[in-house]
Amino acid sequence: MPPTEPAQPDLIGNGARMMRICNSCRYCEGYCAVFPAVERRHTFLEGDLNYLANLCHNCSECWYACQYAPPHEFAVNVPKLLAEIRTKSYRQYAWPGAFANGTFVSLIIAVCLALSILFGSGAAARHTGQPSGDFYRVVPHAVMAASFGGVSVFVLIVFAVGFVRFWRDSGERLSEFFNLGALAKALGDVLSLRYLDGGGASKEDRIGCSYPAERQSQSRRWLHHFTFYGFALCFASTTTAAFYHYGLGLKAPYGYLSLPVVLGTCGGFGILAGTLGLLWLKRTRNPETQAGGQSGMDVAFLALLLLSSASGLLLLALRQTTAMGVLLIAHLAIILALFLTLPYGKFVHAIYRSAALVKYALERSRGT
Repeated sequence: MPPTEPAQPDLIGNGARMMRICNSCRYCEGYCAVFPAVERRHTFLEGDLNYLANLCHNCSECWYACQYAPPHEFAVNVPKLLAEIRTKSYRQYAWPGAFANGTFVSLIIAVCLALSILFGSGAAARHTGQPSGDFYRVVPHAVMAASFGGVSVFVLIVFAVGFVRFWRDSGERLSEFFNLGALAKALGDVLSLRYLDGGGASKEDRIGCSYPAERQSQSRRWLHHFTFYGFALCFASTTTAAFYHYGLGLKAPYGYLSLPVVLGTCGGFGILAGTLGLLWLKRTRNPETQAGGQSGMDVAFLALLLLSSASGLLLLALRQTTAMGVLLIAHLAIILALFLTLPYGKFVHAIYRSAALVKYALERSRGT
């Protein structure tokens, strides 16, 4: 038996130890993008581990296949290790850094909900008489556009800062990100969730990942699709409504069969189905492959998405009633909380994982 390599107490040191063991074994090289990326390295600095952690989709295939997993003395647990490093990287690359903690996120949610109660009471008092379904009678269009526009600009700036920090830390020049071939390959992997589809090279071998337990399943992949494309449809709905308002001069409220409403309704139901399913899977997942602080972040993000879609659909259904004012304020408060916490919660995995997939495509194209 080879001598035991002592575990190092710090996360990065332990990560380098496990990656060296994986690099020597290479049994899992066909499961996902992580292990071919590991094989291209002889040393593992913090930037390398952050890149590998965000390249990992936490499918857990390697955990069930690993001969060095606990109770083996090497105690290799790649999904849990990379989940811990990934969670740390969210805080490391966040800007401003002081905001990257659970207390801040909880405070934002609490403030937004408190404001919804405060202003909702006033909205209920103002929204009397014949219901019209006109949201701008409760919150003027200029106020709504300015507040959410300002928040959106702030969120985009924070995303950009985090992306640049991650990309430079991975050892790449910023100009390399705009390699069209790498971008196209990474985009295909993102939109298809390629690495939640199993590790086989052929379509017949792609039978899903080992989540929430050892049995392979496509459920997590499809539920992510519902959530992702539901979110995309809601964004398309908002964009279409803005074009109607500013480009065509058509003012809200729009009919139930209008394009903005149809897109938003389909997106809302997609998010509702996806988040409910993902929350259910998280209840039954194997805790041995999860990072200690990961669950709260995941659940908070999914809960906000769920509340956003549910409140939006309820608002649409009851927009012609006197309950519309209170429902609108509550919905806007939930959306505001979701937007403000996007850069400091689970959503940022979409930014860093996409960037990691672009870097992986670049490495493959170089043959390094």
